Amino acid sequence: MTDFKDRERGEEAKFAFDEENAFKIAARRNRLVGEWAAGKMGLTQEETDAYKKAVVQADFEEAGDEDVIRKLLGDLTAAECDVSESDIRAKLEECAIEARRQFMSERN
Repeated sequence: MTDFKDRERGEEAKFAFDEENAFKIAARRNRLVGEWAAGKMGLTQEETDAYKKAVVQADFEEAGDEDVIRKLLGDLTAAECDVSESDIRAKLEECAIEARRQFMSERN
């Protein structure tokens, strides 16, 4: 019976570890896409730093990426940037790949 309990604890620990890593990668992705959007809007470095944090915060509004997409699209539209929702979704995917690459290279 202890083997089963040990295995169960191991699976729970792995799940928690995977969830924590996914959270860190998503936050990094949001900072990267926030930096991209800030560049499109012509923000200063100070404004860019604050904006990246705001994009990360926006991801806590609801599950999934729709809250981030909505924020980015609203802000970019208000700044009169010619960016579509599909452009933002594509950039999110690109930033997700880069965030995962950066995360994995830091771990090694």
